[in-house]
Amino acid sequence: MKSIIVATIVASATAFAPAGVHRSSSALQATKATPVKKAPVKAAPVKKAPVVVAKKAAPVKVVAKKAAPVKKAAPVVKKQLAFATSSGSFESELGAQAPLGFFDPLGLLDNADQARFDRLRYVEIKHGRVAMLAFLGNIITRAGIYLPGNIDYAGHPFSSFGNGWAALDGPNAIPQDGVSQLLLFVGFLEASVMKDIPGTGNEFVGDFRNGAIDFGWDNFDEETKLSKRAIELNNGRAAMMGILGLMVHEQLGGSLPIVGQM
Repeated sequence: MKSIIVATIVASATAFAPAGVHRSSSALQATKATPVKKAPVKAAPVKKAPVVVAKKAAPVKVVAKKAAPVKKAAPVVKKQLAFATSSGSFESELGAQAPLGFFDPLGLLDNADQARFDRLRYVEIKHGRVAMLAFLGNIITRAGIYLPGNIDYAGHPFSSFGNGWAALDGPNAIPQDGVSQLLLFVGFLEASVMKDIPGTGNEFVGDFRNGAIDFGWDNFDEETKLSKRAIELNNGRAAMMGILGLMVHEQLGGSLPIVGQM
């Protein structure tokens, strides 16, 4: 009986006790969670990125290129006439002078070399000299000035022959023997005297001194020499036009007045 009462009291006390206070040690042990052992988490080693060391760039050698030499433009020669042709470097040659400048209406120097130019200059100078003598002789004889003496052994004076074309054709023409002698003499001068002989120290095309005639030429400076050569060219050109005009005028039937009878 007593045991029943004690059991009843214990059961009542247990029923009103806070939950979990009177749990048996076995029950408590059963309810205690097994502590979870945290495994040490080893962080994966961070691989350090390789440090890239920037290599120093090799010094760039700047090689200064030499500038190409600037060619100076050839002096421009203004052409005075529309039909003046171009012929390379001949525009700066002696004789290309104002007011015409370079004058080659027939194109004789188109694509010509220096040898071609020198040949034409040689011919121009010689023709100019012959024309100057012809023009001078024409105006002198028409002025009444003649060589003294006779032209032949028959006693015919120089003044008895005609002037210009009349000296070759007409009643007062020079005898054929006299004309032949003149042609032979001119041929001799052309072949042996009035030519450029190599090795005689001639300075330019048309220099016919040939070491024998000087007239003080060697005493001139270069500027004076160029000036005199240019004067000769111009006078020769004028004489060629002059004697041609006299010959054509005479053939057209005109009469040339004689000085003193004008």
